[in-house]
Amino acid sequence: MGCATDPLPLRAGQVAGVLGLGLAGRAAARFLASLGLRLRVSDQRSREQLAEAEPGFLDFLEGCGAVCEFGGTGGSFLDGLDLLSPAPGVPLQNPLVVAAGRRGIPIMGELALAAGRFRAPVIAVTGSNGKTTTTGLIGHLLKTAGRRPFVGGNIGAPLLDCCLHPEGYDCVVLELSSFQLDISGAFRPDIGLFLNLTPDHLDRHGSLERYAAAKRKLFARQGPGDTAILGIDDALVAATKLPDGVRRLSFGRAADADCVVTADGLRLASAGREQLFPLAAGRLHSLVNRLNAAAALLAVGALDIGPEAMAAGLASFQPAAHRMAPVALIGGVNWIDDSKATNIGAMAAALASCPGRVVLIAGGRDKGGDYGLVADLVRQKVRTLVLLGEAAPLIEAAYGSLTPSLRAGDMHEAVHLAKERAQPGDTVLLAPGCSSFDMFSGYAERGRVFAEAVLALKKAEP
Repeated sequence: MGCATDPLPLRAGQVAGVLGLGLAGRAAARFLASLGLRLRVSDQRSREQLAEAEPGFLDFLEGCGAVCEFGGTGGSFLDGLDLLSPAPGVPLQNPLVVAAGRRGIPIMGELALAAGRFRAPVIAVTGSNGKTTTTGLIGHLLKTAGRRPFVGGNIGAPLLDCCLHPEGYDCVVLELSSFQLDISGAFRPDIGLFLNLTPDHLDRHGSLERYAAAKRKLFARQGPGDTAILGIDDALVAATKLPDGVRRLSFGRAADADCVVTADGLRLASAGREQLFPLAAGRLHSLVNRLNAAAALLAVGALDIGPEAMAAGLASFQPAAHRMAPVALIGGVNWIDDSKATNIGAMAAALASCPGRVVLIAGGRDKGGDYGLVADLVRQKVRTLVLLGEAAPLIEAAYGSLTPSLRAGDMHEAVHLAKERAQPGDTVLLAPGCSSFDMFSGYAERGRVFAEAVLALKKAEP
């Protein structure tokens, strides 16, 4: 097994433009320079800010003779370019990217640059929610089985680092965003996973249909011998059309899935036998994480990992922070941090995972999704809404007639209001359904502040 797509013709002496020098952009610059291409790079930050981001990178640029533009991009940047590689965070509507397309300059994201250059089987994971947990779990399961995976992409190491330093890896596990897949070129994963699809990043893609089309590019270059793994609880994912000869595997709560998510674990059909994996007592017990685990088992099963290693890996896996993370049990009320629920679909998945009634802390910076999609779930499960941030009025307008709602000025006030409304047996759930950048530096800070406020409550218990 291995990626059969031929590498795109990159030749020494060509001039490559790299637009955006974040982690992925810097990796792209190094990769292109390693092939002998001449670099022209641009970043909105100043030279001093870039030096702070990665000491030594400016020395690398100087050493390879790169032409650098900092604090913006001049009008002649595209002149003489053989290709332009925008970093994932650069919108395709960026005037420079649009102008490059009009000039006929090939626009190649990091996946397009890497296509055909991986020396080991590639597992690629996409979806609106659960990507990081699933990717990390796949890597953990492979390590438990004695494999040596490279784990990166949209998390951790940039994926081009694997092409620069392939030694030591016998498989590649990548988390991929729609931004990366938008300009993925001839990239072809041996095993592609599409977990779910809910409205997100519509400010970039413009519509759910275009967002879905970007995700489905994961499978566009697959062929006979490749595997696609689909979350069939999601109708849009289940309807994904695959190229001829691609093996289709599925996971979800439906009885005919290849890996069935049950009330307390997973049931995996493999080689004519059923394997049961109980998860009720472990860290992956929530519905969200049972679905992630089901996808991961199918992926590693496609690489011939056996049930013993699967069970050991599931038992020892530690999910990343701020993803359905238990914080405390106070007075019979369970407090859960799912600050990573930054879109409406993730909020819905978190709510569905909670037994009994929920006091939901939500809000932040609105991402343009449709709050109405979760209305029935809010009506059924939410005892009280505690809202904060810029989106509070929007969420209150969507759900205020369905359940009582309160406004909080900050996270500490939100926690105290939630405590007043929660009853024994309830869950207080931080699942904002919004980004955090109106009040916090990121979802991690938001989750940390929530956990600190909750633990202060617990410490004050008589």
